[in-house]
Amino acid sequence: MIDKSVLRGDVLGGITAAAVALPLALAFGIASGLGALAGVYGAILVGFFASVFGGTASQISGPTGPMTVVVASVVGYFSGNLTLICTVIILAGLVQIAFGLAGFGRYIKLVPQPVVSGFMSGIGVIVIILQLAALLGYDSPDGSNLAKLIATWSMVQHPNSQALALGAFSFFIVSFMPRRFNRIVPASLLAVILGTIVGVWLFPGAPVIGTLPSGLPELHLPGLQVADVPQLLRFALMLAFLGSIDTLLTSLAADSLTHTHHDSNRELIGQGIGNLAAGFVGATPGAGATMRTFVNIRSGGTTRLSGAAHSITLLLVILVFAPVVSHVPLAVLGGILLRVGIEIIDWRNLRRVMTSPRPGVVIMLTTLLITVFLDLITAVAVGIVMASVLSVAKMADTQMASVKFHFGAGQDLDLDEEEQEILAAMGDRIYLFQMEGPLSFATARDITRTMQQTPSNEVLLIDLSKVPFVDSSAAATLEEATINLLRNGDDIVIFGASEKVMQTLRKADVIKLIGSEHVVDSRVTAMRLARHLLARTA
Repeated sequence: MIDKSVLRGDVLGGITAAAVALPLALAFGIASGLGALAGVYGAILVGFFASVFGGTASQISGPTGPMTVVVASVVGYFSGNLTLICTVIILAGLVQIAFGLAGFGRYIKLVPQPVVSGFMSGIGVIVIILQLAALLGYDSPDGSNLAKLIATWSMVQHPNSQALALGAFSFFIVSFMPRRFNRIVPASLLAVILGTIVGVWLFPGAPVIGTLPSGLPELHLPGLQVADVPQLLRFALMLAFLGSIDTLLTSLAADSLTHTHHDSNRELIGQGIGNLAAGFVGATPGAGATMRTFVNIRSGGTTRLSGAAHSITLLLVILVFAPVVSHVPLAVLGGILLRVGIEIIDWRNLRRVMTSPRPGVVIMLTTLLITVFLDLITAVAVGIVMASVLSVAKMADTQMASVKFHFGAGQDLDLDEEEQEILAAMGDRIYLFQMEGPLSFATARDITRTMQQTPSNEVLLIDLSKVPFVDSSAAATLEEATINLLRNGDDIVIFGASEKVMQTLRKADVIKLIGSEHVVDSRVTAMRLARHLLARTA
């Protein structure tokens, strides 16, 4: 039996979220290049299917700033060819479904924080750039973001003053409306209502959305040519990856409010189904939307029904009030998105540029600049590589600090009586090499260089008891060091190695080179063997 209080909260949450979503959907649809109606149907379809099939019960999905930026690039690249644009969106939905089925949800959330910060700030800057033309009363110019910025200069010299006034008016409302009023009527919705009234009465010269098609959207089937496949896949992967990150970050934020735990992989599948549906009708793809999700939760939405209620509300509004929506000035939507762009930028981390650790700052700023002026996927890839190299370097430094190289009777070790006697008898001819943690390519070269400090005709005891695994690159380097040590006349004894480590060493021929008889279980056994080997060569 349905709990009436839960049902009431879900319906109220969905309706309130729809009130916030409508002006944003219109604005994102226009900014994407697909049109206002595409933005609204994107909010309806992605919002509905992601709620029904997704893994975050209270999340509201729809067009977002990051997804809009990518779609605008797709529209520009394919010169408005709707068949190819829809194909990209459909492929992106299929990729997201594949991500979820393959269990990639937990990995996508591992993108380093400086990369996410730089990327989101770059997205915010792009959203702002995309609104400049609308605020000045012009159509968005073609070309790269840099070209759009350059073209803005001539627009600034000859602005449409009516559009500029309406844009400033809506920006003022969404930026400075008191919070207590915002709880009653969302600021963005109030900006659209008042901006449209002011535009009709006082500023009729400002460009408006224009006539919207009536009825439900048409079905668009995918189509492609072989020559288009690389770019189709590139943009599809970009949309899928970006939408997944955007969604899962929102899911984490929703968890913190509801004290629940979302299912990352199911959420990706739900988002994929929603974007797949959006692609088939030429709608703007979407992702989890943080602000709309928070509004839903705070208004009482707790289950999947709230997302469905949000979509149904939007559908009824657009079917009934489409003629009214056609009078909304573009500059009003530009003012709203200008505020959205400013909010997307990670000001908290940007303010810490002078005091934060330098490597993280470099990664963040590099990702930001590449996002704005080159390519979104390249920006994320470069940021992740930089962060990974930095992380590996730190791990290598930590492991090298744990490496210990002992020799002679003065070794600072917890030795039993027999071990002390052996070392006293053998003088400084037994060398003990200890390491902790995984032996990987990052530290292998430095570790083997240290091992080769052993003088000629001595015995090197290698303690692998605290090494959980050895990767293939490290094993190859260890093989090279073993050859050099044996050529130098040294003997090598390995002890304490796990079976997993032994398998890797066997594949690299390390065990074959030193002889299986030189592999023992304990330190005392290794020292006995070392005494025997030294006695044989004395």
